[in-house]
Order: sequence, then structure tokens, then C-alpha cells
Amino acid sequence: MIEYRGGQLVRGSTLGRVLDDGPGKPIHIFERTGFAPAFAAGNANGDIEMLQSARFGVLVHHDDDEREYAYDHDAERALAAAADHGWLVVSMRDDFEQIFTTDAR
Repeated sequence: MIEYRGGQLVRGSTLGRVLDDGPGKPIHIFERTGFAPAFAAGNANGDIEMLQSARFGVLVHHDDDEREYAYDHDAERALAAAADHGWLVVSMRDDFEQIFTTDAR
């Protein structure tokens, strides 16, 4: 089993299990690909460890309750971690010119 310890992926002595949240995300990625992610994007606290394991991390901040749906109540720790780790934070409100379109081109 691959374990996530101190910001590193290390091989443990037991078989892996599927846990696709929190520390399970980088483990799941590594077990399937054999590599830590070069790029990762997330939007919630459950994505912190995956973003920490990536070389480049993007956190999408769902903060536009007028054009989309503001559900950043489960991203407080992720937003703080983004500041600590230098991840790019993309604001749905400030950085997206268009979120949904009614034009079906």
C-alpha cells in the first residue's frame, strides 16, 4: 500500500485500498499511474493532500452565488493551504468571464 507521510508518497507493507478523498487522493493517483501528479486542480478541503503532492496546484474557489453556486463553505482549509503553498487560486466570481452558456453552438 502506498501511504502519504509528511508530504511524500511512500510504499507501505500492506495492500492498497480505494479512498479517493483527503490523503487517499495522492495514493489513488500514484497506485494507478506510478507517479505523483505533475498538475492537480481541486476545489475543497478533501483535495489538499492531492494538491500538496503535485508540482503545480490550482484551487478553484466557488465564490459566485449569482452566476454559478457559491459553495466555498468546505474550502476554508484549502484556501489557507493555497496561500501557504503558493497554489494558484482561481475565483469563479473574479476570474471567469463566463461560467454557463445558453448558446448551444
